[in-house]
Amino acid sequence: MAIGNQQSVITLLTDFGTEDYFVGAMKGVILSANPAVQIVDITHDIPPQDIHAAAFNLLATYQDFPAGTIHLAVVDPGVGSIRRPVLIDCAGQFFVGPDNGLFSWICQREGNYVARHVTNDKFFRQPKSRTFHGRDVFAPVAAALSNGTRPEEFGAAINDLVSLESLKTKVGNVGQVAGLIIHIDRFGNCITNFTANEFANTLKRGSKLLVNETEITSVREFFAEAAGSDGELFMIKGSAGFIEIAIRNASAAEVLKAERGQPVILVE
Repeated sequence: MAIGNQQSVITLLTDFGTEDYFVGAMKGVILSANPAVQIVDITHDIPPQDIHAAAFNLLATYQDFPAGTIHLAVVDPGVGSIRRPVLIDCAGQFFVGPDNGLFSWICQREGNYVARHVTNDKFFRQPKSRTFHGRDVFAPVAAALSNGTRPEEFGAAINDLVSLESLKTKVGNVGQVAGLIIHIDRFGNCITNFTANEFANTLKRGSKLLVNETEITSVREFFAEAAGSDGELFMIKGSAGFIEIAIRNASAAEVLKAERGQPVILVE
């Protein structure tokens, strides 16, 4: 899929924060190449080097954007090393960034995608820094793409993207499904990899979740629902499409002493 529309959308997601010049420099490079492009900040508050948090935030947002959107994501602890810069054509959109698993959950969900190793350095900013590929590699590639450059001009297709662990749950003992906590948001809600669509009936049949030997049986439609008490852990269908564990006006993660990657057992 080629773009060729100079009024394209480029999103930015990084762990750079906003106290330093990094995000501004990337925007400057993009706008110098395509002043008509619309830049949308998803977030720049990903914890430093936290690829999993970046992958989740992309997974939760990419479907909200129009076809042809270019997602530029830079959480890159391997910058300057042999890790590859990649361009991925997936779900009618494009993803530009380091090959470190950042885009793998989207590729897992969608199934069909074309990934390319970005090797054509005529698109890079020169001289290229060894420590700031967001400005010198990824931003100019995203800008060139927004100006109509065909994906195949950036490099050859590859079929060995680095991947994070699968989001698929596993069937365990009779009546049990094994999952895990894939993200903990700033409110302390624990997002599991149980998708609300796949396990919709779970929230109606009286099933329970087990985390650190704690049972969660209560279900709510929204956080301030009257049923139950403020100190009660409950399941809720989250806005990202996954079943979450929450507690009203407190952190479920702290109450459960839970961390990302924590096993969660669904007992139906």
